[in-house]
Formats: sequence, structure tokens, C-alpha cells
Amino acid sequence: MAFLLQLHPPFLAKHTRVSSRLSSPSNSSTHNSVDFSNSLAEFRSKSLKFALSGALSLALSISSGVGFAEGKVGVNKPELLPQEFRTVIDAAGFLSDGQEKRLALEIADIEKDTGFKLRVLAQNYPDTPGLAIKDYWQVDDRTIVFVADPTFGNIINFNVGASVDLDIPRSFWSRLAGKYGNIFYWKEKGEDASIEAAVMAISNCLREPVGRNNCSEVK
Repeated sequence: MAFLLQLHPPFLAKHTRVSSRLSSPSNSSTHNSVDFSNSLAEFRSKSLKFALSGALSLALSISSGVGFAEGKVGVNKPELLPQEFRTVIDAAGFLSDGQEKRLALEIADIEKDTGFKLRVLAQNYPDTPGLAIKDYWQVDDRTIVFVADPTFGNIINFNVGASVDLDIPRSFWSRLAGKYGNIFYWKEKGEDASIEAAVMAISNCLREPVGRNNCSEVK
């Protein structure tokens, strides 16, 4: 089952195993290892840029745990970003000032307590800063970008960093979108209710001890 506008870039490698059983001389092995590391770093950079270009402008999807880009034109509008730094950007007008402040406080607590960075962008594609978010928020492997956009029905969409992926099961994001992002939920309760519920569910998940059954329930 696919959730449009969600992304979970599995192509950002979590770890790499290099076999020690090499028949070539040690200096050649070292050289090959360095070349491979450089290539991997370059691939990660290009993959992240590609992922953000699609996800933050409009969408990527989770389908059986595999991310892929939708065929839409990327957007890059830094002029839509606030001048002062914010962890919650409501370009769509879904949230009240009070809701934005509450979410920002919760996000600050999450980062202080867990080290993970949650960032929230509410948008109606194509009215979005898009790729400009990457530099504005300094998106890295420990960042969760939550894009709230009802364009394709399900309002809850993610770009999840590779380090987050090590601790949080992929199924959590699809279950979260299924519970609070479906069109029946946000049509009845409002886009703001979906956003707030999703942020609190992420907060609860990130605070759970990492283990076999962490984040097994969307709370």
C-alpha cells in the first residue's frame, strides 16, 4: 500500500561491510577502500538532494518499504521561507499561532532529549519553499522532515534521515500516515489536528527505548 507524498530514502546507506578477504595487495585494498568511500559519500549527497527535491516540493512514496520519486516538477522558492529560523513553517495556513508555538516547543524538547531533529512544513503544492528547506533546516541523517500536504489525499508525508532509520522501524511511518493522515481523519478533524497528532506520535516513538518492539503502536 503506498502513501503518496511520503518518502523514506532507503538508498541512503545505513552501513557498509567491506570484506577482509581480498586477494589484491594491501596498498591496492586501501586505495580501493578510499575510492569506494568517496563514491559512497558522493552518492549519498546526490541521493539526498534528489530525495529532497521531490519530497519537499511535492512527494515521494513508501511502497512496501521502498521509496521512489513521483513524476512531478521540483520547486525551489526560498522567498517563501521566514527570515527568522523556525522549526515549524506553515505555508498553507493550517495552524494557529498558538498551535505553531506548542509544536515548536515540543520539537525543541524532542531534539534536546533524543538528539533527533523534527521539522514540520505545512504546504499546498506547488505553493511551497520546496528544496530551499534543505539548507534552511540543515537537513542531515538525524533529521525527520514532516511535510503536511493534502494534495494527494493523505496529508502526512516524511523524509526520514538514515540515522533515524536505524532506530525507528519503517512500518511506523506508514502506520502513522494511515492513522492520522488519511483523508477521512483530516477532513473530519482538520489539517491542524492531523499535524498535532502526528507530531505527538513521533515524539512518543522517539522517546521509546530502541528494541525489537519499539514504536509498534502509534500513540
